[in-house]
Amino acid sequence: MTKNEAKGIWVFAEQRNGTLDKTALELLGKATELKEENGETVTAILAGHGVETLADTLIAHGADRVIVAESKALENYSARPYQKVISSMAEKYAPSIFIFPATALGRDLAPRVMCSLGTGLTADAVDLGFDEEGAFVQTTPAFGGSLLAHIAIPELRPQMVTVRAHVFDAPEPDPARKGEVIVENVEAEVDPDYEVLETRERVVSDVAIHEAEVLVAVGRGVKQESDLEMFRTLAQLIGGELACSRPLVDEGWLDHSLQIGQSGTTVKPKFILNVGISGSVQYMVGMQKSGTVATINTYAGAELFDISKYGVVADYTPLIPAIIDEIKARKANKKG
Repeated sequence: MTKNEAKGIWVFAEQRNGTLDKTALELLGKATELKEENGETVTAILAGHGVETLADTLIAHGADRVIVAESKALENYSARPYQKVISSMAEKYAPSIFIFPATALGRDLAPRVMCSLGTGLTADAVDLGFDEEGAFVQTTPAFGGSLLAHIAIPELRPQMVTVRAHVFDAPEPDPARKGEVIVENVEAEVDPDYEVLETRERVVSDVAIHEAEVLVAVGRGVKQESDLEMFRTLAQLIGGELACSRPLVDEGWLDHSLQIGQSGTTVKPKFILNVGISGSVQYMVGMQKSGTVATINTYAGAELFDISKYGVVADYTPLIPAIIDEIKARKANKKG
């Protein structure tokens, strides 16, 4: 469809087992900001079986309208039925902008819908907005995170984009908000080549880095794998979690689940200490909304110093053990 045929801002509201993914609320917050600029209605598109009750939450967080694609075949996510149904809804209602979360589900579904609709898609955006001429612009890291690209889709609609989790803030709910709920009892068939046999929650012993309020993040400047133990100790002492930049994952020293950045996880802790990380665009887009940022690096020109409240140009080797000893001493004095 062309831009003259389309109007409205859509957000794909991901849900699993009747529970909304937090990204749906974050995307609604940004969609509401976009509405303030172009005046178009914000619609949440919700697919599943028996999920109409989630509409009130979506409206309270900014949706003007919720379209519920209802079918037993949509109870569990399956790529082809979801692709067919979401594409048909977009063709029927003709949104101008269609925002998906850059989750595992969103990254699988959005390109499929893009192909069905014959439009364009920007992946893993870190910001959305309008330029001086009113064009919708999606900002995403490019060339390995070395720069930020600003992408627009001039003619085709909808303008589609996936957005990383934790990039935007979810608005505070307003239970008094009113909105329209449309239930579409769609025709969908279960994919005969795809069957969900069992689902399990991933069990982790530590707090996931995107949920941690305090992080100690380490990077390329760490000299040897054995040094990681001192950083784990420091993280535990200050009530935080260990995280890292991509080079330590590539080395096999730390798991990908601990990686911050474009190809890792977006985090928003209250405090983050970066050690041995210079601050590539790829890394900084993953932690730019952190509260207090502190950096230790031997290179005075490290980009992270520009966004840090506290910075130390020093070798971490003697510094981190000294910090650990000081924290332990202060805790011992308090107990005494």
